[in-house]
Amino acid sequence: MLAVCCLSMFLVGLDTTIVNVGLPAIGRGLGIGTRSLEWTVDAYTIVLAGLLISSGALADRFGRRRVFQSGLLVFGAASLLCATAPSVGALVAARAVQGIGASMLSPVALAIVVNAMPDPRERAQAIGIWASVFGLSMAVGPVTGGALVAGLGWRALFWINLPVILAALVLSAVFVPESRGPRAQRLDVPGQALLTVVIGVWIGVVIEGPHIGWTSPAALAAYGVASVATVGFVWVEGRRSQPLMDLRLFRSPVFGHAVLGAVAVFVALNMTLLLNTLYLQHTRGFTPLAAGAATLPMAVGATLCAPWSGRLVGRVGPRLPLILAGAFTTAGGLCLVGIDRHTSLPLLLLAYLLTGIGFGFANAPITNTAVSGLPPARAGVAGAITSTARQVGSALGIAVAGGLVAGSTPATLAHASRPGWILVAVCGLLLVLMAHASRSKT
Repeated sequence: MLAVCCLSMFLVGLDTTIVNVGLPAIGRGLGIGTRSLEWTVDAYTIVLAGLLISSGALADRFGRRRVFQSGLLVFGAASLLCATAPSVGALVAARAVQGIGASMLSPVALAIVVNAMPDPRERAQAIGIWASVFGLSMAVGPVTGGALVAGLGWRALFWINLPVILAALVLSAVFVPESRGPRAQRLDVPGQALLTVVIGVWIGVVIEGPHIGWTSPAALAAYGVASVATVGFVWVEGRRSQPLMDLRLFRSPVFGHAVLGAVAVFVALNMTLLLNTLYLQHTRGFTPLAAGAATLPMAVGATLCAPWSGRLVGRVGPRLPLILAGAFTTAGGLCLVGIDRHTSLPLLLLAYLLTGIGFGFANAPITNTAVSGLPPARAGVAGAITSTARQVGSALGIAVAGGLVAGSTPATLAHASRPGWILVAVCGLLLVLMAHASRSKT
């Protein structure tokens, strides 16, 4: 059952990393620039982030296996649409539908695992294994993506999803038992609509700001809409008996730190992936396959350290893994703050390895802390809140990285990306501060 649930995490992670390394090829194939490429990634992550909590609540209400399998079907259908998209508009729309399907996978799979393993130590180790699958998808995604682009073209990046989906459907029908939360959670439609607007508009402003101007009438209008939606979301959620997101949970410093940490980790990870892809292929002239192979140290570090982190959480708690995660992530970012067109390949590979190790150590303590902060009966919502924070971080990382290098040439891209590597290091420092804060609370 754990293996089946991990397969869904592999699918979600694979679709992020495999598309990331193929972005330059997609840009050439459809004749689009950096801004449109950002939307092909963030259309997926914005919709995914906006719907995760509702999907978790629906799974608790109508059955986790049922929602899980529905998500696989939607994801598969959207993958077909992506593979056959005739234009960038069709591709972005299909990626958004993929986000709908993905929202039914990650938090629901985590809820299944949490409910099946009530022992805290066993659960922490299982979460570590579950988190390490994302590292495995990082390893498989870029290299496989580079090979597919080189041999079959960018559309093969989406065809590859189909056998994984088919295997997950068959195995889930055989091995995953149906389960529900003991109390039905009503769907919070106003809260869901407002959350979608909040995430979509704020991320959209970050993507479009460099192109339309940060003080243009359109940007000012977007700030207003996003601010009103944010205030409205807080107001609505504070007055509902069954809110989409129980904001009282954030009164707990431990829970709040876990959510903030999830955002920081995925900002750092996705900035690293996008800046790496653009730098290696545009500035250094790497092929997609070579650029994907360059990320192997990152993937190896994440894959090996994630289960180790889960065991540490089960034995000594989250503080030590968080310190290690922050230290390695900071070191990885600092390695590249002076990046230029001639930065040595060993230094690049070392930076990717350090960042991957940091990511591997971070996921288990953050996920375990957030899940433990909610009642087991609402495990779907618990996993969804953490996953929402991850996807918000992913969307922010892509948007900020794209904004930094928007309009740059291959000769200037490395210099333009330097603030991004500083931000990666800052995210690592934030994790270290979180670890020390958790000790003081203890």
